[in-house]
Amino acid sequence: HVQLVESGGGSVQEGGSLRLSCAISGDFNRKNCMGWFRQAPGKEREEVATIHRSDETTYADSVKGRFTISRDNARNTLILQMASLKTEDTGMYYCAADLPSVFDCSITALGAMSPDTVYPLFGYWGQGTQVTVS
Repeated sequence: HVQLVESGGGSVQEGGSLRLSCAISGDFNRKNCMGWFRQAPGKEREEVATIHRSDETTYADSVKGRFTISRDNARNTLILQMASLKTEDTGMYYCAADLPSVFDCSITALGAMSPDTVYPLFGYWGQGTQVTVS
């Protein structure tokens, strides 16, 4: 039984930092692409950052230079370190895992597809953690 459980969200002032964690358990191909997504109230879910099987990382333009995605060596924890937070970063943050290797893991490629197409491609999702920046 695969589980992804996010933690680390909260309320922070603009300019502050947060570190989100996604605890991963269960049996699946952990070499496959993993990522962080977010959804602001009234908006569609959007890609934030992805990490490829080679550990290459890609980021949405809106978070480049401020957010860092990483994972531990055992690939049991996915991290999103967020700095210089802005009010527009407010939203529910989700981790996702197991995008099959036949698909391009880059933010550019995922962003070119509709959300209805992208999200079912990932095998597993967490329940989300709320980030509020004021």
